[in-house]
Amino acid sequence: MKFAAIYSVVVGFGMLAQWAMSYLSKKIPELKTEPIRIWFHIAAEMVTAISLLISGIGLLASSAWALPLFLIAVGMLFYTSIVSPGYFAQQGEWYWLVMFSAIIVMAIISVILVL
Repeated sequence: MKFAAIYSVVVGFGMLAQWAMSYLSKKIPELKTEPIRIWFHIAAEMVTAISLLISGIGLLASSAWALPLFLIAVGMLFYTSIVSPGYFAQQGEWYWLVMFSAIIVMAIISVILVL
């Protein structure tokens, strides 16, 4: 369970950091072109990231509630890891697909290890 816990914390923190850096460096053009859609997307990603962080910390502490929350959080992560690469592929930034593929593979491994 330790791998899943650490994976969950690292990915959750990484998601928060990536969005913070993108926002601070003004690299979210959709804030001007599609503000409502992108804020809903960002909110969903924040809920995913926070759920991953909390469940990862809970798994490390062997809390009973952590496993169900982890499974829900990883389900949300699967969704975003399948949908999000389309944005980058549309821009011709195919290297992002490698990262999202790695996230999916490690998420599958994490689920197998906790079950």
